[in-house]
Amino acid sequence: MATNRSQRLRKKLCVDEFQELGFELNLDFKEDLADEAIDAFLDAFLQEAMEANGLGYVGGDDFGLVCLQKRGSVSEEQRAAVEAWLKGRSELTEATVSPLIDVWYPEKPINPVA
Repeated sequence: MATNRSQRLRKKLCVDEFQELGFELNLDFKEDLADEAIDAFLDAFLQEAMEANGLGYVGGDDFGLVCLQKRGSVSEEQRAAVEAWLKGRSELTEATVSPLIDVWYPEKPINPVA
């Protein structure tokens, strides 16, 4: 594909200055945790960690991708807030939060801040 793209096309493709960042989550629940406890955790996670920070979650019970609810990028502060929330939960044995990645093209590096 051509590298000399119009601003409109770059925005549509979410590249260059319109790159959108998010992060991945891996959650390991305690083995003896009941299904009701997992459901309660996920409800609290979606309300307290995601919606409270303006974030959206796509994935399953134990793995997913976090991005902004609207167009744009997750900030490092939002990522750290979610990580801190997860680290304080007793339902989990481990919670792995990835560094920020390009949510549209995960294999591409993050653009440097201009």
